[in-house]
Amino acid sequence: MSVTCGVECVVVLGCLRWAWKRCTYIGSYDSATWTDATAEEFEPVPRVCRVILAVYEDDLSNPKYPPAGGYKMNADWVIKRVTYEQTQGHAPPYLIYADHDNREIVLAIRGLNLVKDSDYKLLLNNRLGMQKFDGGYVHYGLLKSATWLLNEESETLRQLWVENGSQYRMIFAGHSLGSGVAALMTVIVVNHLDWLGGIPRSSVRCYAVAPARCMSLNLAVKYADVIHSVILQDDFLPRTATPLEDIFKSIFCLPCLLFFVCLRDTFIPEGRKLRDPRRLYAPGRIYHIVERKFCRCGRFPPEVRTAIPVDERFEHIVLSCNTTSDHGIVWIVKESEKALDNMRERNSAVTTPPKVQKIERFQSLQQEHKDALERAVSLNIPHAVTTAVEEEPSTSKEQNVECDDAESFEIEGTVKSQPGGGRTNWNMVVEKLLKKDESGELLFKKDAAPSK
Repeated sequence: MSVTCGVECVVVLGCLRWAWKRCTYIGSYDSATWTDATAEEFEPVPRVCRVILAVYEDDLSNPKYPPAGGYKMNADWVIKRVTYEQTQGHAPPYLIYADHDNREIVLAIRGLNLVKDSDYKLLLNNRLGMQKFDGGYVHYGLLKSATWLLNEESETLRQLWVENGSQYRMIFAGHSLGSGVAALMTVIVVNHLDWLGGIPRSSVRCYAVAPARCMSLNLAVKYADVIHSVILQDDFLPRTATPLEDIFKSIFCLPCLLFFVCLRDTFIPEGRKLRDPRRLYAPGRIYHIVERKFCRCGRFPPEVRTAIPVDERFEHIVLSCNTTSDHGIVWIVKESEKALDNMRERNSAVTTPPKVQKIERFQSLQQEHKDALERAVSLNIPHAVTTAVEEEPSTSKEQNVECDDAESFEIEGTVKSQPGGGRTNWNMVVEKLLKKDESGELLFKKDAAPSK
């Protein structure tokens, strides 16, 4: 009898300890050991967030719901605005904006619309491990959406970049659902830079705001130099490894789902998570905006921490009343503006310009990316590589063409184009990294079995 009582006490104490740790876990713990972001590297984030928010407006000249201070955009510089009727369910609405003040071309994609069936169909078009791509796994529906969007707009983006002297940066940005589309667009583009006029890799950036988990860990680390994820403290979506389709099926009982996910993940060893190549993660380098502290009321001046985490990459669900509100683009715009102002105020207190420190910080970003790649390899993460993709020199499109038929053909190297100078077909770009097996399934070439 005494032994039974002792076992029961141990079990009860263990459950209480687990409940205490989970209920007292706050979002700031995820980035407690990270370094602070600098104003220079974080400066584009509030501006890009405003462009994403502008996708929700019908007329920027007469906005209905402008953020504090307005959108700070010139309505005449909006090149193109695309609605649900025009995308026909292939992608969320988006706009293309030529920011001549900051020398940027921005393609911004809005987030999930809870009343649009097309957005749900996009999310539901996936199964765990369904799509291999570039040596890892990605969300199948988001990849198809990214390919469709590139087929529609790559020529517009290329012309804008060339017409502005080939000097502007190319920015892909999205919120929530749109963040996954933007991130996978970036992965495709940086592997085929010539298709956008030969733009250098260093001029391509993606800002995934409140990002969806859309790619496996090796890809998330591999492209951390061009993809930047922005997360507001307790946001649930970047932390939920449950497939997106299951999350949004259960959107109306989301607190219950998050609780059971939290309970389940407690009993999954970290090593098992890392060894699962199908497990999806938030992409790229992460900027974590922290504004609340444990057992402290109200919001504090936000600070931004940044890193390229490999293990412990936002794996813990935060059980708080801000889990869903921190996902909102409006709050992210507001808090990112505050954080940037705080950084600038701290920098203004320095009397001598820290030129040497700035160079060292830039080098440390590159070194941090290299260290993250090596860390991924040391943890035996499937398909991890020790070096990022090197920037390839621009290749002339006037090369020898081998036509298989009237519709498809391939140029030696990395460049493809339509006969007679037609439009680029980005489906061919995606298929170039894939190979069909005997059953007809598309696989990454390195994973396909050798033919006998």
